[in-house]
Amino acid sequence: MADIAAPSLRPPAPLLPMLLQQARAEFLMLLRVPAFSIVMLVFPIMFFALFGLPFAGKMAGGFSIGRYLFASFGAYAVMTVALFSFGIVVAVERGEKRTLLMRASPLKPVAYLGGKIIASLAFAALTLALLFVFANLTAHLGMTVVDLFRIESRLLLGVFPFITLGFAVGYLAGPNSAIGILNLINLPMAFASGLFMPVSELPHFAQVISPYLPAYHFAQLGWDTLNAASEPIGVAVAWLAGYTILFGVIALRAYRREEIKTFG
Repeated sequence: MADIAAPSLRPPAPLLPMLLQQARAEFLMLLRVPAFSIVMLVFPIMFFALFGLPFAGKMAGGFSIGRYLFASFGAYAVMTVALFSFGIVVAVERGEKRTLLMRASPLKPVAYLGGKIIASLAFAALTLALLFVFANLTAHLGMTVVDLFRIESRLLLGVFPFITLGFAVGYLAGPNSAIGILNLINLPMAFASGLFMPVSELPHFAQVISPYLPAYHFAQLGWDTLNAASEPIGVAVAWLAGYTILFGVIALRAYRREEIKTFG
């Protein structure tokens, strides 16, 4: 009787191609969902048109208010993309049991998470670039591509507190409640952090809590490029690092709780 040859086992796919393919798939998914892509791309432009254009040509403290508000709404745009791309997508994937399917697939966890991060950063960069074009054309800010790169690179490097916060919400909330929870977090935090108007113009209670909000320190990264930051950049980075760790621990605990509940 002829020997039956054992099937050869293919080596696991290299991590980098897997990561890039996952990032591409995640980005296309975000782009092809109108409820996400249209809102994320249009809302920052709409807010700048409503709150920024009336003051774009004015100066305060030696810097352009228009540029200051571009940095503010740029921070809002990047923060919002990070929160919602992780919070809603992860909650939906859990609700539809897609996370279980991924566990059974050859997809490595680091490629799954890394792909989401790369896709979120790419979409945030696109959102900020569109806001830059609109603000420059309508408000005549006179900003260059170098100015955009300075603000964009800082915001993309500093957005990780909101990625980890979104991930935590995605694992703590259901697919139907995640969007409501994220809205309750995002808009009030943006207002209270001075992204829609200067902190000095906010009600007293908002001025008291704003220095303790992650969005306040996140916006400092953009404001600092205009010499308009209200705290040293090192202090802002330290706050953001602390929030990244805090939200990351919460997200990790929520993830492990889900694993224990699902697999025992």
